[in-house]
Amino acid sequence: MKDNVKKDHDVVTDHRRQWRNCRYVYPVVSRRARGISIGVNLNIDKRCSFACLYCQVNRRLRREPMEVQIPRLKDELELALRTIGSGELWEDERFAETPLEMRRINDIAFSGDGEPTALPNFDQAVSAAADALANYTKTNKPADPIKIVVITNASHLQSPQVGRALPILDANNGEIWAKLDAGTEEFFRKVNRPAGGITLENILDNILAVSTDRPVVIQTLFFLINGLAPTEAEIDAYCSRLLWLIKNNGNIKLVQLHTIARPPAASNAATLPDEKLNAIAEIVRKKISPVPVEVHFGRAVEPQKP
Repeated sequence: MKDNVKKDHDVVTDHRRQWRNCRYVYPVVSRRARGISIGVNLNIDKRCSFACLYCQVNRRLRREPMEVQIPRLKDELELALRTIGSGELWEDERFAETPLEMRRINDIAFSGDGEPTALPNFDQAVSAAADALANYTKTNKPADPIKIVVITNASHLQSPQVGRALPILDANNGEIWAKLDAGTEEFFRKVNRPAGGITLENILDNILAVSTDRPVVIQTLFFLINGLAPTEAEIDAYCSRLLWLIKNNGNIKLVQLHTIARPPAASNAATLPDEKLNAIAEIVRKKISPVPVEVHFGRAVEPQKP
């Protein structure tokens, strides 16, 4: 019995971004999705507008910008959908211990090693995902609609490419999951370390701009910095930012509170204990009720070696 528990735990924490010979696409078993999430990594050059302390991507290794090949992306998405839908995926050693109740496709998620919405042809990538899903559902009838999820740090939500992508997302069960990790500018700069003069006000304005016309999920990651949790004042300021969005007609569907679950690149970043994350969640729930708040616990992991 213990061995089975260990194997199930391993399969839901294995989020490697390499699968077969694919360049952009990687299926993972996701606790958050309660099934398979087909990841899309548009940032194989590891370029991002943030350099978050808790991120597992080592950004000390710089690469030249790499253009995303849309036809190849679509082919890889269709391969992943076909492999999962047929059950072939469970024959892979990496996925063989996937619990039966999680052998379902929940979403195609734009995430990966950087900020996906920064790419000038981001809308073309979203269109490729919508086309791949349409082709799949012609011959397969999933019990629940498969979503297209954009996991974003919100720095480019008012860009032309996102503006072109939003109608595609709206027409294809799409969702924006926007990062908001701070309530004060000082903490924002300390945690997210933005590039190009991006401010917390910019992030809030961008989230509000997209959330007035569609529901948005807020993703927040709290963690220990040099052994210290966020202060009560910082949590209060964070709640005030959420309330500002809500009072200004931002449609906040859900707030997800996370902590570190994979080895961070920064040596001073560590997982927030379960009881502390739960305590923060209770504060947030009381402040922004009736908006639901989910908690996703982490794992005690060592930072990456330089």
